Amino acid sequence: MDTFALIVTIAVALFFTYTNGFHDSANAIATSVSTRALTPRAALAMAAVMNLAGAFLGSGVAKTVSEGLIETPDGGLGMGILFAALFGAIVWNLVTWYFGLPSSSSHALFGGLVGAALAGGTTVLWNGVVDKIILPMFLSPVVGIVVGYLVMTAIMWIFRRANPHKAKRGFRIAQTVSAAGMALGHGLQDAQKTMGVVVMALVISGHETYGDPIPVWVKIVCALMLSLGTYAGGWRIMRTLGRKIIELDPPQGFAAETTGAAIMFTTAFLFKAPISTTHVITSAIMGVGATKRVNAVRWGVAKNIVLGWFITMPAAALVAAAAFGLVKLTVL
Repeated sequence: MDTFALIVTIAVALFFTYTNGFHDSANAIATSVSTRALTPRAALAMAAVMNLAGAFLGSGVAKTVSEGLIETPDGGLGMGILFAALFGAIVWNLVTWYFGLPSSSSHALFGGLVGAALAGGTTVLWNGVVDKIILPMFLSPVVGIVVGYLVMTAIMWIFRRANPHKAKRGFRIAQTVSAAGMALGHGLQDAQKTMGVVVMALVISGHETYGDPIPVWVKIVCALMLSLGTYAGGWRIMRTLGRKIIELDPPQGFAAETTGAAIMFTTAFLFKAPISTTHVITSAIMGVGATKRVNAVRWGVAKNIVLGWFITMPAAALVAAAAFGLVKLTVL
């Protein structure tokens, strides 16, 4: 039964990674597709490959997820908590994907972990939650807006005398690189989050101890599932990011993607903080759009997106807590 519980929990974690991939594929490629720098299929293929590569670039985010948010629970209770946490995150991913709302898969997972831990009587490491999750959740969109605005302002000043048609053509080519950087950062951030959960499951089952390197097979399967999900595409969310917030041109798309990629790499390598790629790219698009004029950004759409950010963690936590209650009644 313990082995079966481990297999089921890992399978659910990999399915969460798959939903994460198709839910968040728009983060990496929506701007490139909307500016016609890349065709949708080419953009998805590129994002899938770069997600796969990004998953192998580090392990700091995985360590934060596996050790820094909740105390590792024991035995069957622990597996039940992880299962419920993943179930809550998956449900929220599917709901927000259906309505085309670019909410954060990352914060759905964190909310699920906290909700299931509270329901299961496991200690939540609130200092870690606040320092690694809550503060970055509020700070990263602010940084995204400010840096996006500054990067776009710098581009406008540097190319102020350039031929507009030539500049747009050049930025379309440059967007191939910036979109690849976004996808690489997405793999670096989001594949590691699932790796952290799988490592926690292995520790609970006694197959691993904290401090051991992440098994290579864990990295490979998490990276592959994220890539497969990415290639499946997230067309509903892509429309929201690429068209509904603001109509982007190639220089704006390049500025937004460069901003998002830089923030993701900085937070992963310097702070080991698992931030939301959705928050970063959406806020960068807002900042870039505000350089045109403030009312060029469709703030009504932006308000709905931000509202989704705020309710993601508590909503996923509630679903996870309810799921744990069912698991406890039927299995534990």
